[in-house]
Amino acid sequence: MDYLKLCEVYEELEATKKGLEKTAILSEFLKEIKKEPETIYLLQGRIFPDYDERETGISIQLGIKAVAQASGNKEEKVIEEFKKLGDLGLTAEKLFAKKKQASLFSSKLTIQKVLTNLRKLPEVEGKGAVDKKIGLILELFNSASGLEAKYLARTLLSDLKIGVGTGMLRDAIGEFCFAPKDIDEKRSYSEILQSAYDKSTDFAEVFQRALEGVESLKKVSLTPGKPVKVMLFPKAKDVNDAFEIVGKPAAFEYKYDGFRVMINKDKNGEIKIFTRRLDNVTNQFPDVVEYVQKHVDAETFIIDGEAIGYDPKTKKFRPFQFMSQRIKRKYEIDKLVKELPIELKVFDIIFYNGRSYVETPFGERRKLLEKILKQEKHKITLADQIITDDEKEADRFYKQALEDNQEGLMAKSLTAPYKPGARIGYAVKLKPNDDELDLVITGAEWGTGKRAGWLTSFDVSCQDEDGNLMEIGKASSGLKEKPEEGLSYGEMTEMLKELTNEESGTTVKVKPEIVVSVKYQNIQKSPTYSSGFALRFPRIVRLRPDRGVSDIATIKEVEDKAN
Repeated sequence: MDYLKLCEVYEELEATKKGLEKTAILSEFLKEIKKEPETIYLLQGRIFPDYDERETGISIQLGIKAVAQASGNKEEKVIEEFKKLGDLGLTAEKLFAKKKQASLFSSKLTIQKVLTNLRKLPEVEGKGAVDKKIGLILELFNSASGLEAKYLARTLLSDLKIGVGTGMLRDAIGEFCFAPKDIDEKRSYSEILQSAYDKSTDFAEVFQRALEGVESLKKVSLTPGKPVKVMLFPKAKDVNDAFEIVGKPAAFEYKYDGFRVMINKDKNGEIKIFTRRLDNVTNQFPDVVEYVQKHVDAETFIIDGEAIGYDPKTKKFRPFQFMSQRIKRKYEIDKLVKELPIELKVFDIIFYNGRSYVETPFGERRKLLEKILKQEKHKITLADQIITDDEKEADRFYKQALEDNQEGLMAKSLTAPYKPGARIGYAVKLKPNDDELDLVITGAEWGTGKRAGWLTSFDVSCQDEDGNLMEIGKASSGLKEKPEEGLSYGEMTEMLKELTNEESGTTVKVKPEIVVSVKYQNIQKSPTYSSGFALRFPRIVRLRPDRGVSDIATIKEVEDKAN
């Protein structure tokens, strides 16, 4: 298929903000790509499935260089236009419109050619890598029209600006493949599609199976070694509310101040560790690999747990911010293992010796863990747990968790299955004084005076039910001026520079990748931000490298906290 046809669909999607209209446009386009299902990745500006962490590795600077060479302009000219328009895609479209007539030998750009060249980009390394990457991009730009150049540039920067989220794409597949007759039928198909996606994290596979029918979708299974979305947990107001949601008796477990990990052992015996945002962090945690190899008696498995840091001298648990270095650092691993040791707290298992356990009741899954896991303190242990139907006993356990410097408790239904990716009431979390939200940074503003040269004010956003981002405030405090004191303005500026995709005066827009925990005094209704709410006195308290955009607070959570 010609790439131009896809770009015309992009234009239609960008032209409307109505979710139902976007879903209809997507559904109509899906009939065109039945024989080229991997095209579906491009509808979200991706080139690989969601579980595949490879990226193009193209910075805004490299994108500018490529647009300059392909359009026959100097880089200064591209930068000038980029600053006016604030979008490299629009910049490319404008400059390509002025480009001299294309070579007689240039051919039409196809979707397959775009995917082929873009998928080569992550593989290019070593000496001359920049020139090789530019060469692959120029092959595409040299055959591109202005419209195609617009979306090529945006795809390179992983920022299509067409407002297509995971939920919308799922619903479009449902509309096209099943044509539901009413809202109940639509909801039913949506749940089946979502379940298939949460197990596979691959929309091409989901689309192919949906074309085959519902039974094929239901056969999507977990595969050890391939990341899967973790089950998420809503919040309960108190112990009584937790019992109301999960039933009695319930399992109560410590909610640890660490980071979530899904640990896999495949049929070849290889151990892989993934974060909740599906990042492979196996190399950063050789100690965890050793723990599970020695202490988990299974040929294959997928276990869910929390990695918690502790002080090597006192053996006391440390807050999450001490451990975030373990996720980010890719060098001097052995040194960090000694300086920042962790204990793995295991609380669930969803695959064991060739069989999926997602439909098995939690109580049975816990018993399986007790059977196959040999515990060793300060290395690998089961989550601290009690099973009770007594509110006072649960309250005492809650108090004990807080005294042990943990975040609170999890309350879990003993009869519930495991739903990857879902945030439903099979389990809930209990935390005191919950005036904190995980949000993603979507923009920033350059500082002045002694903070000149740093980005110092940060636009933070939550998400709606379709995954669309909605601004909720500007956070300009919480970061440090000196790096040795903690997360600094300088460190944040360097991270966001790599993600900048729009500039206008002193403000920038960035790819939504950096998730932060933000404390606030209260939440007010406000027309200033697209969410309809504003955080009062927001303060960034920590970076969350273990979390992705899908993990940030929802608008419903914000509404609940505001009431």
